[in-house]
Amino acid sequence: MGKSIATGPAAPSFAALASLRGVTGPLLGLVLLCVFLSLATDSFLTLRNCLNVLDQITVLGIMAVGMTFVILIGGIDLAVGSTLALAMMVMAYLANELGLPLPLAILCALLIAAVTGLASGLLITGFGVPAFIATLAMMSVARGLANMITDGQQIVGFPPWFNLMAIIRYGGFLTVTVGLMLLVFVAGWLFLRYSTAGRSLYAIGGNAEVARLAGINVALTTIGVYVVSGVLAGLAGVVLAARLDSAQPSSGFTYELDTIAAVVIGGTSLSGGAGGIAGTAIGVLIIGVLRNGLNLLGVSPFTQQVVIGVVIALAVAAEAFRKR
Repeated sequence: MGKSIATGPAAPSFAALASLRGVTGPLLGLVLLCVFLSLATDSFLTLRNCLNVLDQITVLGIMAVGMTFVILIGGIDLAVGSTLALAMMVMAYLANELGLPLPLAILCALLIAAVTGLASGLLITGFGVPAFIATLAMMSVARGLANMITDGQQIVGFPPWFNLMAIIRYGGFLTVTVGLMLLVFVAGWLFLRYSTAGRSLYAIGGNAEVARLAGINVALTTIGVYVVSGVLAGLAGVVLAARLDSAQPSSGFTYELDTIAAVVIGGTSLSGGAGGIAGTAIGVLIIGVLRNGLNLLGVSPFTQQVVIGVVIALAVAAEAFRKR
């Protein structure tokens, strides 16, 4: 009953209560992690390092919002990393090789990213392909197309204003790219919290058949969710290109794993119907702080993979325990 459709004036307060309960654990984990790293290293709890953490999580944070929507309906999107790379290459090729104005090239890249999400959504809803298989196929297709554009070669160099969006800190604190990530988080939170369409995602994740009988267009909503996930992956690709001042077809490799990890660590249930943007923001911060702290402690990248894998396993186990 708790994951079925909520109606009437009590629905928002019930969703807020459920969201608050799901966020408590990840938030406590983030606080404990920060306390440990503050004691273990002198450079962690400094303004410069904290701002660096924000810069480093921009790409992951933008993608995680789209992944939250997907997982809320009980789906999965393994194509986000490849979609990121494809959008980067389309943007760079149109701007640097064909001479299109960069803003127009960015719009074209986002359109291509939306098409990849549309293809995944149509495979899932129109042909009954499981989300895992559909997005796995799209992951391969998008990565192949990204490499085909320049035969696997990177494209270097963008207009100075584009790269400066990820460098200059306005007011001494936030770059444009960090501000964009925060805007995406706020928009996602408002959508889930206050819109009927946002609440329908919880209904579909709780019980798709009940949601359909209640008048929700499950197929169209599912397609829309995958389109949004694709667009946000493309936007993350634009942000990454601004940070690197280049576009590489190998970019975004395994990013889908970090994105799913951040959403799950933030308390969104892999079975759908429970979770939210606030938890995802905390999950993104946990991934970013953990990577940053391990780097400051001199831990090798290989060991970092093991540590993050253990954290993901503990987060999923905690979710299962909470359900019981």
